[in-house]
Amino acid sequence: MEVVIAPAEELAKLAADTIEAKLRENPAAVLGLATGSSPLKVYDELARRHAEDGLSFAEAKAFMLDEYVGIDADHPERYRNVIETEIASRVDFAPGAVNGPDGLAEDLVAACADYERAIESAGGVDVQLLGIGTDGHIAFNEPGSSLASRTRIKTLTAQTREDNARFFEDDLDQVPQHCLTQGLATIMSAKHLVLLATGKGKAEAVHQLVEGPISAMWPGTIMQMHPHATVLVDEAAASRLQLGQYYRQTFASKPEWQGL
Repeated sequence: MEVVIAPAEELAKLAADTIEAKLRENPAAVLGLATGSSPLKVYDELARRHAEDGLSFAEAKAFMLDEYVGIDADHPERYRNVIETEIASRVDFAPGAVNGPDGLAEDLVAACADYERAIESAGGVDVQLLGIGTDGHIAFNEPGSSLASRTRIKTLTAQTREDNARFFEDDLDQVPQHCLTQGLATIMSAKHLVLLATGKGKAEAVHQLVEGPISAMWPGTIMQMHPHATVLVDEAAASRLQLGQYYRQTFASKPEWQGL
């Protein structure tokens, strides 16, 4: 696991560099898209590069991490709509290239199985963007999630619903209680994981993610087992890291050609 500590703007550029490099190498790459506040600067940077530098997504495919269950199709906080607003409509993805779990399906179990098959049929995710919750969840894999889990329905914790209430007019009653989410094993099947975290509120989760024991109580810790995982954090989110100075030294001395 590589840890990079830098200002948020620089972190966004590093993540965008990784996605751009993959698309330049393979225009038909498969990208994993996350919602929440963590990837927004990355999407802004990718949209800028598309508009100004001709970065194309025309042959690429994308898969979302998760989706609320039962939220209206036109609700602005439905994750499919969020992704459309934040990135898909700002670049040149082909129609139907961006996929997400179907939180409105009549048979949610079948929808989850279909989603797993769709990812596999696409050849798997090449670069997966991730954020992390204050309780250590990645995607909607809440504390206690099986480390071998696949896409499934989950019940959101009170903490996650409280954290997400800001997207629902600070009205907790509007926040859905259930979601469909890629499982931890599904996420771990991606070839490169790129997690972004900023702010002091994420400091303990980042500390556990990077330096704590692997545990279902901190689901993100499974990333320690991934052969190519990158954790991008600002100074505040890195404030609990015991080996912070070592991570800075390692990145500063890294060969430029190596990338993330």
